[in-house]
Amino acid sequence: LGLVNEQGEILAQKVFDTEAEESFEVFMNRLEGQLATLSEGLEIEILAVGVGAPNANSISGMIEYAPNLQWGDKVPLLDAVKSRFGKETVIANDANATALGEMVFGSAKGMKNFVVLTLGTGLGSGIIVNGKLLIGEHGLAGEIGHVSIDPNGRQCKCGLKGCLETYASVTGLKRTVFELMASMKSRSVLRKVSFDDMTGEKIAMAALEGDEVALKAFANAADCLGDSMANTVAHLDPEAIILTGGLSKAGDLLIDPVVESMEKNLFTPYKKKIKVLVSDSSDSSSVHGPAALAWNHISSH
Repeated sequence: LGLVNEQGEILAQKVFDTEAEESFEVFMNRLEGQLATLSEGLEIEILAVGVGAPNANSISGMIEYAPNLQWGDKVPLLDAVKSRFGKETVIANDANATALGEMVFGSAKGMKNFVVLTLGTGLGSGIIVNGKLLIGEHGLAGEIGHVSIDPNGRQCKCGLKGCLETYASVTGLKRTVFELMASMKSRSVLRKVSFDDMTGEKIAMAALEGDEVALKAFANAADCLGDSMANTVAHLDPEAIILTGGLSKAGDLLIDPVVESMEKNLFTPYKKKIKVLVSDSSDSSSVHGPAALAWNHISSH
């Protein structure tokens, strides 16, 4: 949650837990309270509200079938925020918002064609084509995390099997670690950690110390992600693919093998032409993305 001016300066921000197991109404009450606290003492006028949310549809104004939220199949996010705060409101899928934020304020300044992959609990994606956000006919374009890489693979919360996000996200990495620990006899510091307590950071630390399980888990995630990125390049011919989110902070542990996998699987005309970048605004993208949405909305009206 943040207050951002037109130049992208974050005037105030704070983080609070979504607590998705609670009702949407409870979340909205908490959001209103958090915003009141955040803006207290600041002499500013809020002109518009931008919201990035999982599976938010900018056309319907709804959060639709978000597998990692427990608020029901369709949630009237746009109407709820607009009526609660009385301001012009625009919503988007959180990864779409992040992509717009990268173009306006971040690593993609000056780029017209690029893809953002958000590697967190799930795997989201936002696509910019010819300087515009690609949303598609139904507002659902860019669900790269739910492209199947193995129709007989892991069960995804969305109901499908073998989705990319079940392999190349923090959750996917954790699943790989536990599968490897069940099949490998090698010692690993990760054997002392429960699934719920396992984090991407703990796996990365273990890998940096030479832990065989952790290294294999990262290699698996990188191979899956790089292969899928090669397919994305064939569809879209982007200048760059920008990685953001918790897993992107693993740095060379992930990036080097991802690039190797992508290059190996690229159609020859694309080889050595596609930049793979880690967002330099990863920590602020959740604020800059929705802010870019709001400022874009203001300037176009």
